[in-house]
Amino acid sequence: MASKVAAFYEKIREVVDWREEHLMRRAAISRMLKRRLVLTKDAAAIADPLVSELIRGGHFPNDKIPESKIEDVRKVIDKYIFILEKSPRPPKEKQKLQLTNWILGIAACEVEEILDPPRKERALMEYMMDLMKNQIKMKQGVLVIGGMNKEEKNTQIYIAIQRALFKLDSPIISYHLLKRRYAQWSSLPADQLQEMADNIYSIWDSLEKDLNHPLTDKFYRICERYDTPYLLLGDILAEESPAEITEKISKPEILEELTKRAYHKRLLTLKKRLYRAAFYSTLSIFSTNVFSFLVLEIPLARLITGKFTPVTILVDILGPTFLMFLLMITIKLPSKNNLDVVIMETMKVVYQREKVDIYEIKVPKKRGFLIKLFIGIIYLIGAGISLGAIVWIFELAGFPPTSVIINIMFVALIAFAGLAVKNRAEELTVEEKKTGFFEFLFDIFFMPLVGLGRWLSNKWKKYNAITAFFNALIDMPFTIFVEFLEQWRYFLKEKKEEIH
Repeated sequence: MASKVAAFYEKIREVVDWREEHLMRRAAISRMLKRRLVLTKDAAAIADPLVSELIRGGHFPNDKIPESKIEDVRKVIDKYIFILEKSPRPPKEKQKLQLTNWILGIAACEVEEILDPPRKERALMEYMMDLMKNQIKMKQGVLVIGGMNKEEKNTQIYIAIQRALFKLDSPIISYHLLKRRYAQWSSLPADQLQEMADNIYSIWDSLEKDLNHPLTDKFYRICERYDTPYLLLGDILAEESPAEITEKISKPEILEELTKRAYHKRLLTLKKRLYRAAFYSTLSIFSTNVFSFLVLEIPLARLITGKFTPVTILVDILGPTFLMFLLMITIKLPSKNNLDVVIMETMKVVYQREKVDIYEIKVPKKRGFLIKLFIGIIYLIGAGISLGAIVWIFELAGFPPTSVIINIMFVALIAFAGLAVKNRAEELTVEEKKTGFFEFLFDIFFMPLVGLGRWLSNKWKKYNAITAFFNALIDMPFTIFVEFLEQWRYFLKEKKEEIH
């Protein structure tokens, strides 16, 4: 009973703070850690209930996690609690709360790795890294202008591969970078742990600089375009017998057939993920819209302009939701020609030749003042026209000024989310994409909205009102209730066993 209730609640949470499917479990661990650390700082009192809650919530299978893993989880939690408690006072630009969120995000990554080690993913990333670091070249000018040495270049390739192959986010990439820099990170001795705590802010800054490097997007675009062969090879190796796979992939005609099969299977999975993304993102926008309408828009409208009309209410709630739905259903999957390019690139990866393809990182030339001014004016005109059109539509529907501002924010967030899902639809695309005139024209008006949405999205992660509402008023009491059900079940079981 308790497991069913907990699993149902986790589905509700997916709607409230929806994100990529493979990041949901890590997000749940982070959320549970934060909640339990409010009640106690004793790692031993956190580890066992945390693992039990994750199993009840359906994040891990029952009876598959050995008892010894709970002790490993305790050690991990104890390590991060020590770093938080022994860390110095934060510098002016940082806050202790920000450090806590960052540290617990990394702690959640390590807990997840203990309970379900990603061996296949790790091997695939290392394989792609070994090849890509020899294929991605940089002009000497970049090394001079950007000050990027070989180690920094390899770090950027490592980050780009994680983002491209498995769409990993900043916390888990930061965790992998920590393990890469500090070989003993998983079991730091006491003196090194104290040193880490003393220097945690400088370590954090260093990782942020790597994640936000000016050239990071250029590395990502190359790795994203050519990651499909590695994904398919990973699928082939996972499905085929280890004893037979070497002989099979040594024959081009068999490898081609295996590649086609893996491609079609992954394409089907991609379709399902996109449908799921469309459903949850639309539902998330709808629930957020209803919440903001009831909590923000109605009180503000009463203070300033008065009442909402039925038409205004309908447009306010369903308008942004319909826009998100419209963006989702217009997303296109890779073309039929893409498969031929994928097969060719897979052959290149498997049958490595002496002459390998080189992917060059090019830094755009510095623009002159007049060029910058002209581009800035075009961007502002595009932003003015798109925002002006949105304001005109909302005013036509009778929106009060406060609701116009709130709904512009929603539209911008939807534009950003829609573009993010569109990019996910292209994760198997290797063929070169061509931008037509009308698409170029559309981007002039659409990209300013995406830029605003991206900025708001970063702020939203810090101040998600609905998530905070769930955490404070529902999440903690609900967890206590579920754990009470679990204890009550054990109590009844013991009483039954006493009856002979």
